Amino acid sequence: MKNILIINGHPDKESFCFALAESYKMGADKANANVKLVHLIDLKFNPILTFGYRKISELEPDLLAVQKDILWADHFVFVYPNWWATFPALLKGFIDRVFVPNFAFKYRENSPFWDKLLKGKTARLIVTMDTPSWYYWFINRSPGHNAIKIGVLEFCGIKPVKISVFSPIKSSNDGKREKWLKEVMELGEKQK
Repeated sequence: MKNILIINGHPDKESFCFALAESYKMGADKANANVKLVHLIDLKFNPILTFGYRKISELEPDLLAVQKDILWADHFVFVYPNWWATFPALLKGFIDRVFVPNFAFKYRENSPFWDKLLKGKTARLIVTMDTPSWYYWFINRSPGHNAIKIGVLEFCGIKPVKISVFSPIKSSNDGKREKWLKEVMELGEKQK
């Protein structure tokens, strides 16, 4: 039985991402996984990394609680929309503030290498977008996927990172969305 942390990075509570996050949770609950769902819009924190990594800002209580959840989790599910070829500022700010040195990774002194402090964990990205998947991959070269998968999660030792894309959202109908919700619920049941 896995410990699963679902992180919903969409700021709109009426978005399809909220429905996808809930659908994954229902599937994982059905499989008797230990599941926590965090909607980033409900957290109180400053998303700006004010001093960069020169000086780490004190973490707000909500971010400290999520860091505990990250250490607890075996598997992460990030649910978010693809905006401007990447992801919402809310999710970027969360990553900047939470995945900090000496928590998610640790630089080695006098070395170009680092220690990956979140090894042994896995992740899935559930991404919605209006851009057709083939266009995002072929023309844009998947910058948002690469940023989170390679630049954040794998950098911190989280592997493998699988990606599920649901697009185009803007032209989807109720039938298509129901099919996608069912697909995500099945991912939750399989704890993938």
